[in-house]
Amino acid sequence: MKALLFYPKLALDGVRKNKRMYLPYILTCTGMVMMFYIIMYIGICSVPDSMMGAESVRSMLALGSAVIAVFACIFLFYTNSFLMRRRKKEFGLYNILGMGKRSIARILCFETLIVALISLSMGLILGISFSKLAELGFVNIMNEDVSFDLSVSLPAILRTLEVFGVIFLLLLLNSIRQVRFASAMQLLHGENTGEKPPRANWLLGILGALILGGAYYIAVTIKDPITALAWFFVAVLMVIAGTYLLMISGSVLFCRLLQKKKGYYYKPSHFVSLSSMAFRMKRNGAGLASICILATMVLVMISSTACLYFGEENAVNQRYPRDINITFRFGDLKGLSDQTSKAIKRDIDNMTADAEAEPSNILSYRSVAVSGLLIDGKVELDASKISSVAHGVDVMANVFQFLFVPLSDFNANVGEDISLEKDEAIICVYRHEFEGDTLSFNGGRTFRIKKYEAKKFEHGEGYIISPCMVIAVPDLEYAIYGIADMRDSLGEGMLQYRLMYDFDTSLEAKEEIALCRSINEKIYSSSTHAGEMEINYGAYYSSISSREENRQDFYGMFGTLFYIGIILSIVFTLAAVLIIYYKQLSEGYEDEARFSIMQKVGMTKKDIKKSINSQLLTVFFLPLLLAASHLAFAFPIIRKLLLLFGFESVTLFAATTGISLIVFALFYAAVYKLTAGAYYKIVSDAKEQNA
Repeated sequence: MKALLFYPKLALDGVRKNKRMYLPYILTCTGMVMMFYIIMYIGICSVPDSMMGAESVRSMLALGSAVIAVFACIFLFYTNSFLMRRRKKEFGLYNILGMGKRSIARILCFETLIVALISLSMGLILGISFSKLAELGFVNIMNEDVSFDLSVSLPAILRTLEVFGVIFLLLLLNSIRQVRFASAMQLLHGENTGEKPPRANWLLGILGALILGGAYYIAVTIKDPITALAWFFVAVLMVIAGTYLLMISGSVLFCRLLQKKKGYYYKPSHFVSLSSMAFRMKRNGAGLASICILATMVLVMISSTACLYFGEENAVNQRYPRDINITFRFGDLKGLSDQTSKAIKRDIDNMTADAEAEPSNILSYRSVAVSGLLIDGKVELDASKISSVAHGVDVMANVFQFLFVPLSDFNANVGEDISLEKDEAIICVYRHEFEGDTLSFNGGRTFRIKKYEAKKFEHGEGYIISPCMVIAVPDLEYAIYGIADMRDSLGEGMLQYRLMYDFDTSLEAKEEIALCRSINEKIYSSSTHAGEMEINYGAYYSSISSREENRQDFYGMFGTLFYIGIILSIVFTLAAVLIIYYKQLSEGYEDEARFSIMQKVGMTKKDIKKSINSQLLTVFFLPLLLAASHLAFAFPIIRKLLLLFGFESVTLFAATTGISLIVFALFYAAVYKLTAGAYYKIVSDAKEQNA
């Protein structure tokens, strides 16, 4: 019986004696288990079922749980290396005293089992306990009704056990591998081996600066959302690589430069900490880079998702500028005749009258739309020829959607009475700039630009994220001559013939939705073929949408993103805190002997505290400063990406970014101040421990 309890007892003693290292690790594991269960619980429970866009909500929650699982695996491997480095000396001593590697592996098995049982049980208990609170927070963010039934999700529990069971098994196998392939002497000195990033030198530092500069250049020079989406992940990878190279090599160079400043270096509060930091940064630069990347991720996620959530009403209004928005598409120019247009408007007005609503703030116009590449006043419509004419041009940033609008509709929209010659045009440009006297379409007409109206024409298509140009012409048939016969790569016509009719109502939300549906039923009628529907008025496509009917979709998407952003920010912040804590502990143990000698030759605890504060201010705030730099340069590209969600308020995004940075900086300073206490306790007690 005693033999059976021998290894569990050694494992339990190992965890207990190293509680300073194990306690934060177990708490972090517990927190990640709790967060993972909560996300899984909300995704599995019946809460999303009552929401519009339930499938997209569940998909985003599933994505959030996958991100937590992957990050937990990577991060726990990283932090487990700190534990193993601390324990290797003890395992090496066991090995020298005659304990075999298999016996040490058994101890590791029981230690991992103890940590896993504590983390999983406490994480699930806390997850179940806080799941209702998390659910209430979620439905509050989503503007949904709250239920007060407490439930436990067995599938979420099983999934959590499965995911983290695999993670702990992988951690165990990795720990056994490290012990198995190390000699007794290597284990004894394992605590002093540290991390092994590339050797710091000027070349790596310059390379890191160049890579980071390239990422910054991409972020600030991209002009359109599509290009931003294509280059965003490239820029992210460049920032990560540049940050690691800079923090590994640049931090050493930074310390060396400070050492050359004699007035700064030869002070009691700076001398000890700076000389030791220059040596340690070769090994600890990767840790500081990890803190910087985690801080940047937190700041980007919370600022972007917060501005989407708090600006969701603006996004809804941008996408749906009127209460009811109707668009018809026709196969040719005949569908845009005055007769068809009047018939559609008359029928819709009759239906609104039946609903005791009077259309107001009406936006109605006809257009012929086509996309093309605009370069120096010339428009290339043939996609196969674009590459040959786009040398040195950012193609995506110059691909416009052109809307040919009848001059009569333009005048009605802007409230003017402008007249034009047949080959003249008025243009309004959106999301881009254009200055020129002529506008020429390859294969089509050339127009003399009579007047620029900036953005005066309201086209009502807020979902268009590419550059857009409204071209008011007196004769649509003349304007599209030559273009109407063009075909795309699929053999279909390149032009879209559209009629838009948007208007506001004075109805309540439910009445507005009912009106929208009745209009939809009127527009579509039963075909002679069973089960098929056809569109009246000769249109081949129609879109009828209500702002109120689609509002909840926006709230669901933005609310879920904000909620996941909060959860992931908490997880990443916990990870950063744990790295900071372990850095302070590992460096404290490394400096223990050094400070012991310094105390014996007269260094006081007051001097130690000054040295620690100097170290704190000199190096450990570099990750925060670099994260702030990343955030500042990422601001333009993130703002472009937010346009994909219909969000355009730069002021709100700047406000959420600034507030996020200030709050995180205060939290960061508080964490470092608290963890510095652990470092101070180790090194200040060194004299007594070594006496």
